[in-house]
Amino acid sequence: MIPFQTTDWQHITPTEHKGETGMATWRTIEYGNIRVRLIEYSADYRADHWCDKGHIIYCVKGEFMSHLKDGSTHLLTKGMSYQTTDNKENPHLSTSKTGCKLFVVDGGFLK
Repeated sequence: MIPFQTTDWQHITPTEHKGETGMATWRTIEYGNIRVRLIEYSADYRADHWCDKGHIIYCVKGEFMSHLKDGSTHLLTKGMSYQTTDNKENPHLSTSKTGCKLFVVDGGFLK
């Protein structure tokens, strides 16, 4: 159970995650097996791995590209979202030319 609470994301300690290029900064709150994050990708960001975990992602600012292993690409801009369950058959990889800010929810409920 998640109790009612508000979150001032400026007070959540950021962690930095290097990409193949660029940097991702995460501010993370965890509730058991549910993870809620505010993520910022720097300009020229490219993730350093393919991810097969499920996510609910909302683009707060900027834009990013989600590349799927099947070769398709999906541009998300401010106000757009995507949702996917854990999916080992079709992993995704994120890139951003200009940088972006994302609100992300993931966890065991997406299996």
